[in-house]
Amino acid sequence: MTTRTTIAALALGLTLAAGTAAAQGKFQVRLLTPETAMKAAQAALQHCRSQNMQVTVAVVDRFGLLQVLLRDRFAGAHTVDVAINKAWTAASFRQSTGELAVHTQPGQPMSGLRSLPRMLAAGGGLPLEGGGSNYGGIGISGGPGGEADE
Repeated sequence: MTTRTTIAALALGLTLAAGTAAAQGKFQVRLLTPETAMKAAQAALQHCRSQNMQVTVAVVDRFGLLQVLLRDRFAGAHTVDVAINKAWTAASFRQSTGELAVHTQPGQPMSGLRSLPRMLAAGGGLPLEGGGSNYGGIGISGGPGGEADE
């Protein structure tokens, strides 16, 4: 066998192996629909209004991409970015931002996570999960503190 033939055979073998691995590595994910994201945001906004809070609600998909943003009339300008970052954080870490606030305090092993650009470790962000699937996250900002937002 010449060197060229050996390289061609090796390349063909790698291509076939990669194709087989890709075929075996298939998986399915459930994605958040815009309609479901809107319903979640509207329900959160209504609940906050019933508590006399003017808030911004952000819903992101499982990839952290914004799907819905609802800002009540008197919610502060800063609440837009805060709600989006809370939703992103909850979706990314698949846990509430209130829990992350505790686990990322200075001196804790995970405190370095707070230096990530979109990470927001304050209450008000929750993962959206159901039936064993991660759908995304929802973030609320504008209440009197993270506990009220959450």
